[in-house]
Amino acid sequence: MHKQLLALLLAFLGLSLLAAAKEFRLYYLGGQSNMDGYGKVSELPESLKSGEGYKDVYIFHGNMGLDGKKPDGRGAWLKLQPGHGRNFKSDGSKHSYSDRFGLELTLARRLKKQYPGAHIAFIKYSRGGTAIDSKAAAQKRFGAWDPEWDGGEGEGKGINQYDHFQATLKHAFADKDLDNDGEPDTLVPSGILWMQGESDADNEEVARRYESNLSELMNLIRKDLGKSKTKIPVVIGRITDWKVWKFGAIVRKAQASFVEADPSAALVTSTDSYGNSDPWHYDTAGYLDLGEQFAKALISVEKGHSK
Repeated sequence: MHKQLLALLLAFLGLSLLAAAKEFRLYYLGGQSNMDGYGKVSELPESLKSGEGYKDVYIFHGNMGLDGKKPDGRGAWLKLQPGHGRNFKSDGSKHSYSDRFGLELTLARRLKKQYPGAHIAFIKYSRGGTAIDSKAAAQKRFGAWDPEWDGGEGEGKGINQYDHFQATLKHAFADKDLDNDGEPDTLVPSGILWMQGESDADNEEVARRYESNLSELMNLIRKDLGKSKTKIPVVIGRITDWKVWKFGAIVRKAQASFVEADPSAALVTSTDSYGNSDPWHYDTAGYLDLGEQFAKALISVEKGHSK
């Protein structure tokens, strides 16, 4: 009898240790509206609607905030499902899902296929229309990621998109139990996915600062995500060559130059082949492919790290 009790106790302790040691590969998803996602949930294949291929992937989707307003970033760790596109909202306990989706679904599916035994988590904070440079015209309407911006008043003084991103991280890291199994989990920073630049392409002076602005911001985000055994991979989605971006060619060149100078970065260039649902956003098929291409680029960088 005593031997049976001892065996049960050891088995219980073993399971507890396994749960406590659970690690999640953490990826940050950021940028502007083509990261928000305008793919239509109604047009998803049934396999993606049902969660096939990305079961048990978790996402913390931070609530959007305005420049000059108190940092927000509220959200909760949720099992990934369709609806994390534009207009997703959360107050930390109630969540309003969107009728749109972004690259997260096919990204998760591809990463699960590549790392079948891994636990995967996304932190998503993006805001449509935002520039990096606070001198961009878009800043007044949509906001900017410039950490040096000092506009606003009171508790919103100097608060910008970078601060709302940091608030999202703070909320996400505060919850130590992603899957609510009663055991603390560990987040291992594994990648940054950035789809942005269109709003910096409206002014030539701003566009010419894009490479330095992007480099500074990516290095800050790397530090914010935490220590990693290797430099955290960054994957940049190249903005399209659509004519709505007046100085898009300059930004596209800057994105390529950033990647060329950073051995832990990769560039996704498939965006030029996508159809558009309006003058600024991809169609559903585009977002489905975008997640695949971002995943492939990430895996390529990660393989380079393992050599």
